[in-house]
Amino acid sequence: MSRTTAAARPGRPVGARRSPMAAPRSFVWSRRIFLTLLTGFVLLPVYVMLSSSLKPLEDVSGEFRWLPSGLTIRPYIDIWSTVPLAKYFVNSLIVAGAATVLSVVIAIFAAYGVSRYRFRGKRLFTVTVLSTQMFPGILFLLPLFLIYVNIGNATGIALFGSRIGLILTYLTFSLPFSIWMLIGYFESVPRDLDEAAMVDGNGPLGALFRVVVPAAVPGIVAVAVYAFMTAWGEVLFASVMTNDTTRTLAVGLQGYATQNDVYWNQVMAASLVVSVPVVAGFLLLQRYLVAGLTAGAVK
Repeated sequence: MSRTTAAARPGRPVGARRSPMAAPRSFVWSRRIFLTLLTGFVLLPVYVMLSSSLKPLEDVSGEFRWLPSGLTIRPYIDIWSTVPLAKYFVNSLIVAGAATVLSVVIAIFAAYGVSRYRFRGKRLFTVTVLSTQMFPGILFLLPLFLIYVNIGNATGIALFGSRIGLILTYLTFSLPFSIWMLIGYFESVPRDLDEAAMVDGNGPLGALFRVVVPAAVPGIVAVAVYAFMTAWGEVLFASVMTNDTTRTLAVGLQGYATQNDVYWNQVMAASLVVSVPVVAGFLLLQRYLVAGLTAGAVK
């Protein structure tokens, strides 16, 4: 065996040169080191939460240890009795689910109308919808509070402190972005499909639900995930617009802190339990989510 053959790397032809388009080795290793550090930075809080949720309260309240001296699942049992976590869980599911469904349904009709029809003020409507995302949410807190209280005093419809009021509040935040995102996605669907559906005897609604919506499933899923996550983890409006009966999970976690002590192990355990629906949904729908965000952002 010649020296050239012996010195050749496995899998690379003898005498082959490195492609001029290939990234430098220094860049490759720098990228690997950066991604490794970034992964550790992301997973470190998860490890702290998980390890703290499996420790007794005395170990969590004392000096932090990376390796727990003892493990217990008692915090995962006590979280349901310390505060009414199950009731908060149901409230969050109802509020987030209803806000997601309404946001998706309204956004589909609005985006279809904007992407398929020409009307006066179309550009102004699109810009107005998108510009609402520039304002911070706290700016709308006092106006919504006064509106809900005045509506309740005038009509007897209790929006303040009710699930309906919280659903409408979350709808005002998720709907503008949902409309804007679906407009971009619907415009990527060829209009020839609509015309072909209408030739077959379908009206505008038939073309929407039989052709456009099936072709836009990734974008609709991305909108649904965004609307659900917006409502699921919101704290500011939920802390003001709810009471003991309608309180959601994001606010209910404050119940583990009392005047005398803070049940840190139960806080960590409850936080992990709260994140399960969002993480599970994201893992199941990530394929549609990535496709929807990519197609909705590029026309």
